[in-house]
Amino acid sequence: MTITINVMTALEMIKGGDAVLIDVREPDEFKAQHIAYALSVPLSSLDKGFGSLDIPERKTILFQCLKGSRGQMACDRVQGLGNCKNKIANIEGGIEAWKQSGLPVIGVSAVPQKISIFRQVQMIVGFFIAIFVLLGFSGMTSGFVLAGIFGAVLCVAGITGWCGLAIVLSKMPWNK
Repeated sequence: MTITINVMTALEMIKGGDAVLIDVREPDEFKAQHIAYALSVPLSSLDKGFGSLDIPERKTILFQCLKGSRGQMACDRVQGLGNCKNKIANIEGGIEAWKQSGLPVIGVSAVPQKISIFRQVQMIVGFFIAIFVLLGFSGMTSGFVLAGIFGAVLCVAGITGWCGLAIVLSKMPWNK
């Protein structure tokens, strides 16, 4: 059973040396801002374990994400692997709750944060699908076909993890 703890309890455990904090967000999210004590192990790579991290069994593993749901998924995945002997906990509210409690994070600056590439892909594909569906309802049946193709390509990108649009967007000057 997964334990959910608040940020103050997490801070006490980390500072006391009783816990290791693992941020399960994607690398670009981690780079934009993260908790000073956090190690980056994206949720997408947790099926392979903790990589080169060697976490002593006596330490509790604390998972953290943006708001808590991916942290919970990480807890479930690690428990499902069955080879982890550590206590596992999810930080309730993730980094958002950490910041709301007035605790410091690294990487936050006065300039607005960039929109992540994943969100940019969602906005672009969603926009085109909406336009194509409107064209379909206006009598251009090819609009429905194009909307279907865009949806299928997005589905393939989700299944395979490879997205050509994301690669192109990552090379754009506003994402540098």
